[in-house]
Amino acid sequence: MTTSPPPPPADALDARAALEAQQRAFWTLARETDPDARVPGCPGWRVRDLLAHLTGVHRWAAAVTRLPVGAALPDDADPAPDPAPCAAYAVAARELLAALDEDPARPCPTFAGAGVVADWARRQLHETLVHTWDLADAAGLPRGGGAGVVADAVAEVVDSVHPRQVRLGRVPAPVVAVELLGSRRWVLGAGPVVASVAGPDVDLVRLLWRRATPQEPTLVVRGDTGRALDLLGSALTP
Repeated sequence: MTTSPPPPPADALDARAALEAQQRAFWTLARETDPDARVPGCPGWRVRDLLAHLTGVHRWAAAVTRLPVGAALPDDADPAPDPAPCAAYAVAARELLAALDEDPARPCPTFAGAGVVADWARRQLHETLVHTWDLADAAGLPRGGGAGVVADAVAEVVDSVHPRQVRLGRVPAPVVAVELLGSRRWVLGAGPVVASVAGPDVDLVRLLWRRATPQEPTLVVRGDTGRALDLLGSALTP
C-alpha cells in the first residue's frame, strides 16, 4: 500500500515560478530605466553593467546545472555590456529557465554542496530579487517583492550563502550569533546569541547583501552591538 506524501506547508515557496516572475519584473524595469543611470547599491556600476552582470550570472548558473555533482563551482565572470542589454538579458533568462526544466531532480553542485538542479531556482530567484531592488533604487522607484520570497531571501543567507563564505575561507567561522527578527526569527552565525537586529524583511535582506547598514532607520539593534556589528560587517555574502 502506498500513501500520498504530506502536503507542502502553506507558505512553501515555488522558487521556479517565483524566479520567472522576478525575471519578468527585472526585465520590465530595466526597459524603463536609463542604461547610464548609476546604481547606488553597486558603486561604480551603471544600469548597463548591472544588466550584464545578471545576464552573466544566469548563464553561469545554467552551465552549473549540467555539471556532475562532485564538481567544484567554476568562477563566474561578468560579460562586457551588450549593445542591446535588455534583449541579451531576456535570452539568458530563458536559457536559465530551460536548464532548470531539463531535469530538476538531477544531482549537481550548489552553494550548499551537493544538491539538485531545482535548487538553483532559489539561488537565482534571490540574486534577481536583490538586483531588481538595485534597479529600482537607480530609477528612484519603490522596492517590491512578495512577502514569502523576501523572507526566504533572509533564510537563504543564513542557511546557505554565509556558510559557503565560511567554507571558502572568505570570512572566519563565527563564534557568536545574531538574531534576525522580521516576519520570522532567524539565527545568523554560531555560538551564543549576543544581539538581535529587528526590522522589515526587505531591510534585513539589504543589510545581509550590503545594501544597508545596521544604522538604517528601519532597523533596531539590541544587545552586544559591537560583536553584532563585527559579524554583520563581515563578508556574509559574495
